[in-house]
Amino acid sequence: MIDDQKMIEMQNIFRENNWTITCAESCTGGLIASKITEYSGSSDIFRGSIITYCNEIKEQELGVKKETMIRNGVVSTEVVKEMLEGVIKKFDATWAIAVSGVAGPNGDTPNKPVGTVVIGVKNTFGFEKIERYHFNGDRKNVQESAKDRSLEIIFENLEKF
Repeated sequence: MIDDQKMIEMQNIFRENNWTITCAESCTGGLIASKITEYSGSSDIFRGSIITYCNEIKEQELGVKKETMIRNGVVSTEVVKEMLEGVIKKFDATWAIAVSGVAGPNGDTPNKPVGTVVIGVKNTFGFEKIERYHFNGDRKNVQESAKDRSLEIIFENLEKF
């Protein structure tokens, strides 16, 4: 879990490098953006975010192709990749997080049970990591786990840049 100290450290690294961050969230409903903006001065690094909870908004606001959603499902690495590309461009940010998943208790399928979440992180330096996870617990636990993991991915990769 990313604690306050790590979040402050991350934000300081972003500030020192003149980096910015944005989010495209679906199943987390804004939790990631909320965590980033929980700290004073986050306006230095946070460009904005969008909650694309319905497919039409993913398409309309982020340029996710309808064909991609139909062919792969909304909870897929392909859709999250397009969400990342759309949000980093839309908000002109250095880093982006995109999340799509099944927080539950409804919406699951045999191939995508409750707790299935695809998390993507991308930056303008060529880094991109998109992975599928399965988190246990109820809706809130799945959302919190997805939020924490998305921020951990950034923290784990900051030193590379």
